Amino acid sequence: MKDLSLFQPSFDRTGLDLNIDNTLKNRKQDILAYFRERASESLEVIRSTVGSNDYRGMADAINKAVTKTRDSVISSVRQVAEAEKWKRSELLETVLIVTYCSYVVMIDNRNEVWPYDYMAFSRRIGELWEPFCKLCFDYPINNISPFIPPLFSEVKRQLVKELKDYIATLPLDDEQRSELIKYYEKVWTMVDAGQVQLELDLHFVTKRSKINVDFKSGFGSNEKGNTNRLLLVASIYSNLPDNYKCVLLVRSEEDTNNNYFKTLKNSGIWEAHCGSAAYDKIYEYSGYDLKSFVQNNVDWDEDFTESTTRHFAEHELGTYLKW
Repeated sequence: MKDLSLFQPSFDRTGLDLNIDNTLKNRKQDILAYFRERASESLEVIRSTVGSNDYRGMADAINKAVTKTRDSVISSVRQVAEAEKWKRSELLETVLIVTYCSYVVMIDNRNEVWPYDYMAFSRRIGELWEPFCKLCFDYPINNISPFIPPLFSEVKRQLVKELKDYIATLPLDDEQRSELIKYYEKVWTMVDAGQVQLELDLHFVTKRSKINVDFKSGFGSNEKGNTNRLLLVASIYSNLPDNYKCVLLVRSEEDTNNNYFKTLKNSGIWEAHCGSAAYDKIYEYSGYDLKSFVQNNVDWDEDFTESTTRHFAEHELGTYLKW
């Protein structure tokens, strides 16, 4: 596909109707109108450049165009917020509403060029909900800070050293020690085959703990492999010297009774929350009440175009819009 970056309209604060100040967080309709105008301009170019028959190419291009517009707006918001000394909550709420409006327009336009089906839309909502929630940690109200998760190779190196040091103290001859170490290394060979990664969706430090967060829009019918991976990762963290806590946050309230969710929740190494309870944990850690923001600002049926709302109703996709 051709590079469409040159056709994306640039963002110039002085030449737009979208005036950026600390009232922008209350002007959803202005933001939606701005994104729709930019997307319309981009879509004209995309259709002539990519071709109307290449619906996949057009869908990918319009998503990138809207994302680029959003990044430009948020960059300008941050600059103005810093210059005018906005409150933390003002900056976060402005970024949240800009992001939500970009989602609305992105979904509208993608659905126009390539109507969503069940699988594509369920996957897309998961891709959007996670970064939306993470904004509360990118612009936190509380004093939290990110940390880089440890590498599994480093964890393994430390554990191997500790065990070999311990084996050296046992009343065994050299041959027995060597044999014991050999069997221990066989176990590591099986673990390494799974390519364990200790990086989850979000990592931050509070006064008491290092928190590892995994976001999930919802559980599918076959999540056994992912559930086992999460159990392995959390079990490794639980054996590390720092005070780590693993927290699972799930968008869908209905997943409370899901067997995979209950397995993680009852594991003793994952703290798992669904729906409203997930938003409560975001509030606890970040200091921002995202649940109230969603209740007061997120109205997909009202904000989508009529054609998008009708398509989602006809194909029963509304369950994924329960944020």
